[in-house]
Amino acid sequence: MEREQIWNLLEIIEQQVSSSILGGREDDYEELERLGYIHIDRSSIQHAASLTPAGEAYLSELRHAGT
Repeated sequence: MEREQIWNLLEIIEQQVSSSILGGREDDYEELERLGYIHIDRSSIQHAASLTPAGEAYLSELRHAGT
């Protein structure tokens, strides 16, 4: 996944606090989870993602870099 795609998804998740997994994007969310940027709550039928401290730090870094 490209840096801009990561940035966009992390911003969506941050804005929604807990973001439902967008249809067709499951692989992208799983990649972000493997990177440690999000946690996916799989306890309900509709899985939801939330930022981890590492994800918040990376998003802040991207914003300051102006990418």
